[in-house]
Order: sequence, then C-alpha cells, then structure tokens
Amino acid sequence: MLLQVENLRTYFGVIRGEVKAVDGVSFELDKGQSLGLAGESGCGKTTTALSILKLLPLNARIKEGKILFQGENILKLKDEAFRKGYRWKRISLISQGAMNALNPVMTVGNQIAEAIMLHKNVKKDEAIEHVGKLLDLVGVGKERLARYPHELSGGMKQRTVIAMALACNPDLVIADEPTTALDVITEAQVLGVIKELQKKLHLSMIIISHDLSMIAETCDMVAIMYAGKIAEQGDVVEVYKNPLHPYTQKLIGAFPSIIGEKTELSTISGFPPDLLNPPSGCRFHPRCEYAMDICRKVDPIPVKIKDKEHYVACHLVK
Repeated sequence: MLLQVENLRTYFGVIRGEVKAVDGVSFELDKGQSLGLAGESGCGKTTTALSILKLLPLNARIKEGKILFQGENILKLKDEAFRKGYRWKRISLISQGAMNALNPVMTVGNQIAEAIMLHKNVKKDEAIEHVGKLLDLVGVGKERLARYPHELSGGMKQRTVIAMALACNPDLVIADEPTTALDVITEAQVLGVIKELQKKLHLSMIIISHDLSMIAETCDMVAIMYAGKIAEQGDVVEVYKNPLHPYTQKLIGAFPSIIGEKTELSTISGFPPDLLNPPSGCRFHPRCEYAMDICRKVDPIPVKIKDKEHYVACHLVK
C-alpha cells in the first residue's frame, strides 16, 4: 500500500472557534492507482491534499489521524525531515492556479533544475539535461529550456508545472484542479498528457477537481466529499453507474450528458453547512429529501457494498 489516510481531522483556528475543514477522512491508494477527490468548493479536498504534504497555513492543525506513506506515519516526522525526505522527492504537487506558480524572472529550465539540485546530488549540467527530457515528455520540448514563463502559452505553462512535479521521480503526484483557467481544447491536451504519463510512468496520483468527467477519464477510484467528510468512495465506474448516497446522486444528476435522452438536470437546494458549527448527525441531512430522524442525530458509518470496493456513509444504505 502506497498511502493510507486514517481518520484525518484538520481544523482551522479562527476568532469564533474551529473550522472543521476535514473531519474524519479515510482512504487508501495503491502504487500505480489514481484517486479523484470531488465535491463542492469548501468541502475539504484541498485541505486533505495540503495535510498530506504538510503545507497547511499557520492557523491549521491536524487534530487527529494518521497518514501512512509506505507504512511510515509522516505526521510524526519533523518539518525539516519531511521536507528533505518526502516533499517533492517522493510526494509532489501540481497546485491550483499552477500557471501562476512559475517564477517570472527565471527560465523554465533553471526553475525545474533548481528543484532537482535541491533534492538530488547532481550538477547543474546533469539537472538541465534531465529537465530537457522532462519537457520533451510533457510535450513542451527541450528547445524551450531557456524560455521565460511569459513566453509560453497557458497550456505550455501547465505542462511545465507538470514536468516540475515529475522532476524528482516522485512516488505520488497530487494535482489540485490541474486544468483551472484553461480553454476546452487546451484542457483536453493537458488531460491527454496526464493520462499518457500515468500509463508510461505507472504514476500514482490524487486528482482534485469539480469536474466529474475529468475524474472519470483519469482516475481508477473516486471519493465524493461533503462538508469535510467522505460521503461515498470506490471504483470510479461503479460509483458513477450506481451512486447510492443522495449527494452523489445529485452531483452526477447535475452533470449534462451528450448521449441518451435529454433529462432535466438535478439541483441541490440550500447551501453547504457552516463548518464552524456543522449540523449534528449526517451533515447532508438539511439538504437531503430522504432525511430521517436518525440522519439528524447519528453520524453514519461508511458501509461496504457487498463484495465491491464501494463504501457509502448513509443511513439509507444497509
């Protein structure tokens, strides 16, 4: 097992109390697998990723849980040990708004080479040679080594950031909204690069996105998050074809399809809860048309569906 997240709770301290951004999240990822984290804005997807990378803001605290990376609980490591031994070397990040993550006064070649030299004992010439191969791999081309970020298109910048994430041959790549702000054509090209890299390099990935179709294209597994918790998770085809949690059903029903009969899209009434003071019981119950008394009082425990790798946290599912 490459990664195991067990009962992770990450809270943000604010003047009025604690925001329970991630509240009891658990999932696993094998080598070569890809997991999609989906859900509304503010449901805890990015906070989960930043907890794994130990890149949380100063007012955030991991209150409880374990993050086991190849069996080692990385939460017990000191920051310096984690930075040298894990971050970027074994776990890397394609951050949200990655097109603005590049230093505008450094060439793209030097930026990626700097990351390599920081984590590996190599000379600059060797690092630059490796960067050229990476840029060829992601479709930017080594002839653009000496270019500055403003000389590249949005899609080229995104591919360059992907190359940077691969610079130290990590075991796990976390991609947070990797196609944000790209047009449809460029988005398709970048997704093509990600899928090709997964196949060639046997990459393990966690992909965070609002776009359910992107997760369907690039991921083996999916976890649907709501208000800091995982509502449903499992094989991506199984979850999409047989969604059992009312929230998952609404999310998938709100996504238009170009095939089959035309149907009215689903909507979810109300608003996500305030995570300073979340509702008791199931956090989705104030917006759920099937809510029962038990839903208002008892937080549901994830239930495994028969012999499938499909888990649902809902009182409707027995």
